[in-house]
Amino acid sequence: MTVIDGMVDFHVHSAPSLAPRHSHDPHTLEEARAAGVAKFVLKAHEGSSAERAALLGDEVFGGVVLNSPVGGANPDAVAVAAALGARVVWLPTISAPAHIAASSSPELSAHRGISFREVPVVEDGAVRPEWLDVFDEAARAGMVLASGHLTMDEAVVALDTARRRGVDRLLVNHPGLNFLGWRDEHLEQFRALGAHLEIGVLADLLAGEAGPRTEDLVASYPHELLVFGSDLGHRDYPPIAEGIRDWVERLDPILGDRGLALVAGATAEAILA
Repeated sequence: MTVIDGMVDFHVHSAPSLAPRHSHDPHTLEEARAAGVAKFVLKAHEGSSAERAALLGDEVFGGVVLNSPVGGANPDAVAVAAALGARVVWLPTISAPAHIAASSSPELSAHRGISFREVPVVEDGAVRPEWLDVFDEAARAGMVLASGHLTMDEAVVALDTARRRGVDRLLVNHPGLNFLGWRDEHLEQFRALGAHLEIGVLADLLAGEAGPRTEDLVASYPHELLVFGSDLGHRDYPPIAEGIRDWVERLDPILGDRGLALVAGATAEAILA
């Protein structure tokens, strides 16, 4: 199987977690190394992963997911996570209205049995005012702001607002998932914002007919704005090493070594710096 050394994975799940995971953090690190992953971002829907990432070493980055367990639109949670070394702020995932509305869909089966209070970000076409302090804190810390489980229409509004308030590292998570409502017009909207799009293993496995797979995005979006995030770690899906190796084998004929090195390495390195 193909391995690309020096990969950066922007989306890794591990235990401890409310969801069943393949492994706890130390073994997840070993699995990532076996897949050629040199650095990764540890994501925890329950809140901050900054503390756990710090225990794994300098090549693992943490962040904070602004679901209801950390108070939703909580700039203090962002500030504390940043002070502990976090590099990413995710907008609500399990607390997102779109996630709650689609919670029984097959693509969200990994989160069955986990429910958080709803935390809306966009209302009547505009960002709710309590989120502006969150965006300002992310801008001050130079953090990546990721769309979480906002719909694509909500993500356009939220990331545009964040950009206007000084956030210059923007990431759209797994646009291929059906419940997020991808349309081709979003390509130009996100490109105008300079937003990075996440491509990866689980998003491709779960992509519906309407949602773009990696092959579609590499053909239609600037490669320097694509970031690899496997979104692996859940026990119902392939282990990290297996999933990444299969993904690389599939994409190698399309992207080639230079393309893979860009979307699965250099781009993420740049926005994590």
